[in-house]
Amino acid sequence: MGSPVCVAFGRNLRAIRKSKGLSQERLAHESGIDRSYVGRVERGEVNITIEKIYMLARCLKCSPKDLIPDGGK
Repeated sequence: MGSPVCVAFGRNLRAIRKSKGLSQERLAHESGIDRSYVGRVERGEVNITIEKIYMLARCLKCSPKDLIPDGGK
């Protein structure tokens, strides 16, 4: 498993994706990101780039800050 920040980011991504009724496959297709990579991000296994955060946020119609975990609160 990855760092606590990556795990928290993945948890936020999964929650927002599910709230929008999207599968991993659909999010991956619409964002142009490989589905297996989306899965690894959701599990907190990778340190995602800022560019990909924006790509995912655009597809989810949310702000990138909604995906980023809150520092220590």
